[in-house]
Amino acid sequence: MAEPEHPRTDRSPWNWLLVVPIVVPLLTPLYNFDEPRLGGFPLFYWLQFAFILLGVTTTTVVYQMTKRGRRG
Repeated sequence: MAEPEHPRTDRSPWNWLLVVPIVVPLLTPLYNFDEPRLGGFPLFYWLQFAFILLGVTTTTVVYQMTKRGRRG
């Protein structure tokens, strides 16, 4: 089999950004509170949604920044 012209590499500094949505939810002092409440729900639940958005955003940014130069 022939070797590809440009072997795929996942060594991009942008990949380190993916650590953020893993570490932030582990910082429990950020959300270990019952107050304030929004719509009757404690802060904890709202921050869980914020963590999901953080993960989606960082994954999208990393994907967009690292897809250049790749061939299917």
